[in-house]
Amino acid sequence: MLTLYVAGPYFGLPDPSPFVSKAEILLKISGAPYRTAKANRGKAPKGKIPYIEDDGQLLGDSTFIRWRLEDKYGAEFDKGLSEADKATAWAYEKLCEDHLYWALVDLRWTNQSNFAKGPRQFFNEAPAPIRPFIVAMVKRAVKTKLAGHGMGRHSKAEIERLGIRDIDAVAAFLGDKPWLMGEAPCGADASVWSMIAGILCPHFDTPLRTTAERHPNLVAYRDRGMKAWYPEFAAKAAV
Repeated sequence: MLTLYVAGPYFGLPDPSPFVSKAEILLKISGAPYRTAKANRGKAPKGKIPYIEDDGQLLGDSTFIRWRLEDKYGAEFDKGLSEADKATAWAYEKLCEDHLYWALVDLRWTNQSNFAKGPRQFFNEAPAPIRPFIVAMVKRAVKTKLAGHGMGRHSKAEIERLGIRDIDAVAAFLGDKPWLMGEAPCGADASVWSMIAGILCPHFDTPLRTTAERHPNLVAYRDRGMKAWYPEFAAKAAV
């Protein structure tokens, strides 16, 4: 049985990391038997979550987990899609993962209010005397990553504008379809849905959440996926 290493539920979400949710949804769609366990970043093969253990081998990164499910377990996440459709799905997946995600990180980690009621909870198990130092160290590391990506070099207004443009693009493409590419979820839905669900999380007050709430199709998309993949969280996710 596969083991998926996760952060665990936080803030009314199945996991605070959209990439963990992505990996779990892919596992759910694939039908491969799996269990979840608390992650140890020190053992993570790429120093981040999610990662899986499969026949004693650790494999990191949600996209490589997807490819393992396809290559070894025969999962067909894009069944019925044309090559052009697959390319479009990939483009929207990467828009969310490599751009919109960093706007979400900025608004959770550098906004004092959101950080206090959000990511700060990750440090509750750290010894109290050194907890402030660990928090400060990790916050600096996150800001360094934001700057390295490029998102963190923008002003707050610019970051919000970029994130809003991404959300509007996803909403426009989704239109009145139940899923990103049509009547059934595809591989990219695992990623796009996880990002939209994170943005719509009522635990955080952000311009991105306000923008997403103005798109009824995105709210319905979030609710549809929550009922399909995480019914136990459906009520908590409601705006």
